[in-house]
Amino acid sequence: MYFSCGDYIGARKVFDKMGARNIYSFNSMLSGYAKLGMIKPARKLFDQMPERDVVSWNTMVIAYAQSGFFKEAIRFYKELRNSCIGYNEFSFAGILTVCVKLRELQLTRQVHGQVFVSGFLSNLVISSSIVDGYVKCGMMGEARKLFDEMKVRDVLSWTTLVSGYAQWGDMESANDLFDRMPEKNPVSWTALISGYARNGMGNKALELFTRMRGCRVRPDQFTFSSCLCACASVASLKHGKQIHAYLIRTNFRPNMIVISSLIDMYSKCGNLKVGKLIFDLTNNKQDPVLWNTMISALAQHGHGGEAVEMFDDMVKQGVKPDRTTFVVIINACSHSGLVQEGFGYFESMSSDYGIIPDQQHYACLIDLLGRAGCFELLMNHLEKMPCKPDGWVWNALLGVSRIHGNIELGRKAAEQLIELEPQSSAAYVLLSSIYGALGKWESVENVRHLMDKRQVRKELALSWIELENKVHAFSVSDSLHPLKGAIYSVLDQLAGQMDEDASLFEFESRS
Repeated sequence: MYFSCGDYIGARKVFDKMGARNIYSFNSMLSGYAKLGMIKPARKLFDQMPERDVVSWNTMVIAYAQSGFFKEAIRFYKELRNSCIGYNEFSFAGILTVCVKLRELQLTRQVHGQVFVSGFLSNLVISSSIVDGYVKCGMMGEARKLFDEMKVRDVLSWTTLVSGYAQWGDMESANDLFDRMPEKNPVSWTALISGYARNGMGNKALELFTRMRGCRVRPDQFTFSSCLCACASVASLKHGKQIHAYLIRTNFRPNMIVISSLIDMYSKCGNLKVGKLIFDLTNNKQDPVLWNTMISALAQHGHGGEAVEMFDDMVKQGVKPDRTTFVVIINACSHSGLVQEGFGYFESMSSDYGIIPDQQHYACLIDLLGRAGCFELLMNHLEKMPCKPDGWVWNALLGVSRIHGNIELGRKAAEQLIELEPQSSAAYVLLSSIYGALGKWESVENVRHLMDKRQVRKELALSWIELENKVHAFSVSDSLHPLKGAIYSVLDQLAGQMDEDASLFEFESRS
């Protein structure tokens, strides 16, 4: 009773006054500590127990797993397995939490084997957790195999697999599975909507949201956040406003993620003023996500000076900057030419806030210094990196090499990027251009052959226009649009008109 109210002190007093304590009273106390995340008192009590049963061990494994102490959770699980106490189906709950959170494929496979041998694979919760473990590791084949073998499936197991396909970009499989679901809940709908938004299919996400509302399924915070991201991705201000109006009309109380998504949507749709107004009207500004979004929005619109002021206001209001804060503020400085300020933020990360720069921060620093042409300082920091550069860093180096025409540095960055990300087309295209500029046509041909061999396709650039409540997408030399005949006819007319205007202007200039 005391623990259910969060009163661990009262619970402990009652426990200490008990004349005779048995394993059940010890386990109740242990479970109470575990549910409140009080690991140290739980461990101390566990060590003091005169006897322990499988419930005691299960409680400690789960407590460590849920609190992020994964090594201890694994150690306790191994000790339980090696003991003569035995185990039950609940013994796998903690270790499966570790599998999901650590995304450790080998451990997931081992636990899967142990569950199979123990005969608990028919347990719906355990099987669903193993499916989730495979999904988190990107092993969708193994996840689907186990899912298909499950005799009983609930909405959670279906949603786990739909979310997995969406997370790893297989939207066709995600949509197919979603349509086959016997029962759907808001989480199921949101998983697919989020997948479309994250994989550059904003229009599909918005269409699905309309379908969701038509089925009278109530959206939740994550649904609205995903839909607003979809609006931002296709720059559909109209749809974004409709969602905002829906939030107001239904008296929906958005959390900080939805508010931040609103700011981001208005900013990316070209209406920074409204985004700033939403930020100003937000009462609770203690979440760094809100500040990060606003700083990023200012950076996207080229207001680096205002972004710096926003960072200063954030610190003055007692909000501690996080890793993302430094990514967005250094990026803001980079795009506004504020080299000294950006470099200062990079230095203050570790000295003032105890945040060790990661690959993304180094990529922002390289972009900052590279845009300013400070290649000597850039190379100096690149060599001092505590870890080997990854795709973030080489991409940044590739970008600044293009800006300044540094062919040799660009070649090195492109080659490294192709090795790290063999399916990314950008590096191949730029490396081919660099070899072409150097007159190395044989190397150009080799790069093209390598792209063909690896089946790498250049990403198609698209433009959008919203017309009569429908968003139309176009690509260069588009031949698939249903109105291509009318479109090219108008383009020919416009081109002809431009030629006539140019001729008239040239004639008048000579007169």
